[in-house]
Amino acid sequence: MKPLRLLPAALALALAACASSPATVDAPAEPADGHDPSSRPMPNVFGADAVAVDEAFVTVPLPDSEIDSVASWTTPDGDTWLIATAKESHQLVVYDGDSGEFRLAVGGRGEAPGQYTRPNGIAVFGDLVFVVERDSHRVQVQRLPDFAPVAIIGADVLRSPYGLWLHETAPGELEMLVTDSFMADYRTQTLPPMHELDQRVRRFRLQLRGEALVAEYTGHFGDTTEEGALRMVESIAGDPAHDRLLIAEEDLRAGTTLRVYDLAGRYQGQNLPRETFKAQAEGVALWACPDGSGYWVTADQGRDRTVFHVFDRRELGYLGSFNGAATAMTDGIWLDGIGSPRFPYGVLYASHDDAGVAAFDWQDIAQALKIRRSCD
Repeated sequence: MKPLRLLPAALALALAACASSPATVDAPAEPADGHDPSSRPMPNVFGADAVAVDEAFVTVPLPDSEIDSVASWTTPDGDTWLIATAKESHQLVVYDGDSGEFRLAVGGRGEAPGQYTRPNGIAVFGDLVFVVERDSHRVQVQRLPDFAPVAIIGADVLRSPYGLWLHETAPGELEMLVTDSFMADYRTQTLPPMHELDQRVRRFRLQLRGEALVAEYTGHFGDTTEEGALRMVESIAGDPAHDRLLIAEEDLRAGTTLRVYDLAGRYQGQNLPRETFKAQAEGVALWACPDGSGYWVTADQGRDRTVFHVFDRRELGYLGSFNGAATAMTDGIWLDGIGSPRFPYGVLYASHDDAGVAAFDWQDIAQALKIRRSCD
């Protein structure tokens, strides 16, 4: 077995974003002073003022798969695997990350290691892939490239998990946060009592011991006030440099947005502007630079078209919105900043219409929104 490469997602983005620019790529316009404003005026109607950014590719549809969330992995040979969860076929689908070409599907319905029941959230750390299974109420960990079973986590405490976020807290040690969107009644989408919403995010400590992974459940969190409660949760992402979590609130009845928590699990009395999200707040990803600057990218899941909103990393000010020519009904997104021959400055992957994945070249996004394509 090859050794585990421990590269946190935020650090991977920062290192890639600061790589030198290939001479063969035409440079888009950068902000004149090298810095972004913390915010720009918000349009009166979101979506109407979104700029168009064409997809680099959209994968061939797999209509019976119900693609939900995505993650990428760079192989030891430098290739990019794009891995998507398929809820209806109970599989993981693997594409070529540069072309979108279908590679293989792994798994199938079941409870055994290597099988899944409605896989939803997904994340990659080093050569480990973490898969949230909603209906098996667990997180399954497998080692790439063979998808060899490594661990099953949380089956004794998770009730209806959806999304997850990982970060390295010490050498060989990770923290994993898992959103748990259990309901009092799924048929009517009746919420649990307010006092039970303190269990909306579950926390696990993971220790990497050679080929093994040892997990310990360390508690849960969630605000129980009307303003800060997490009623229907799925996507979550964090920024340790700014002690910040963004957690998508998907309940349209309460007003869909992303709530701001700190890493300790305390609601910070702040949300991304609710007027930003006209459909439903879903995926969230961070583009990070070592100096603490960067961008948050969020997905507003429209049935006809997904609109992606971009915010300043430090101040959370609004910087602009874009949409693709076709991408719609986006659940999960993943920002890969490592760079590849096709995407030298990185790529945003987004699930599309429950049937596939779309890719957006980061330098196309940067040019359209007049933000930076690299940390230089």
